[in-house]
Amino acid sequence: MRMLRLAGALALSIFIAAPVSAQTPATKVAPAATSAPAAKPAAAALLDINSATKAELDKLPQIGPARADAIIKGRPYKGKDDLINKKIIPQNAYDAIKDKIIAKQK
Repeated sequence: MRMLRLAGALALSIFIAAPVSAQTPATKVAPAATSAPAAKPAAAALLDINSATKAELDKLPQIGPARADAIIKGRPYKGKDDLINKKIIPQNAYDAIKDKIIAKQK
């Protein structure tokens, strides 16, 4: 008789647990949108070293007022790596800003 009670209790726990696991897939949140659209705003946020103001350049990491002046005096730039080639800023400063700048041609 005891085995019958245990079997009944086991069957009841399986029955109770089954709806919870069946509901889990229905409550999942849809996956987030792809990150491709997020790439465009990042590209739009690039600062053009050929036209940026001193205040805009000064906001870049490791670029203060003196380096901003040097960047402005060294214009025009054919590419952003001209900051290194023309010895306008040191390599560590360039490494800190290279993903935030662009050198557009007129």
